Amino acid sequence: MNSPETFTHAASPVQQHADVAASRVSDSGIVRGAIGLTLISLLGFGFLYSLAGVGVGQLLFPATANGSLLYKDNQIVGSALVAQPFDSDLFFHARPSAGNYDTMALAGSNQARTNPQLRQRIAEARAAVAQRESVPPSAIPGDLITQSGSGIDPHISPASAILQIDRIAKARGLTREQVQALVSAYTEPRQFGFLGRPRVNVLALNLALDTLRGQP
Repeated sequence: MNSPETFTHAASPVQQHADVAASRVSDSGIVRGAIGLTLISLLGFGFLYSLAGVGVGQLLFPATANGSLLYKDNQIVGSALVAQPFDSDLFFHARPSAGNYDTMALAGSNQARTNPQLRQRIAEARAAVAQRESVPPSAIPGDLITQSGSGIDPHISPASAILQIDRIAKARGLTREQVQALVSAYTEPRQFGFLGRPRVNVLALNLALDTLRGQP
């Protein structure tokens, strides 16, 4: 028996064009999607997210968000986060700074402990502090003669503050007990009770020191 005859019909040009068009991947939404993602990124994460972060900071931590500024007579005199140099006998002195307390030059000395220049500088600083405070060189805490890694560390140890009490009390006509009480009041405990060490903010302490009334 003969098999049924199979007929093949050639597709018309119109049908061929439709088939080719249907087989192509449509890219009409790629540009629109890219523009939408760009707008979402810029507006959502570049503007709204930053604005929300600033708002939350101002609402929950306004002092910290504005730079932890310290005031005297309604004038900004510095930040609790940045050390300032003090060289008068009337004030507590901060740690030495490799960057001259410049916030645009945050750095330590980067000298190794075996560096002869570092050893010489520490020896000279130890002798200078011992003479200034009228104490033996062995009694000087390390943070009063070594530079911090940032160059603007605003804190000293309670031991370094206590070492300077006699000099300040004599220069200001105060009793040792007055200055000692102030140091105790401005000694900050460990962060969360277990991080870091107790410390004293030098600028905040010196501002409070100016409020004490000395002897005539």
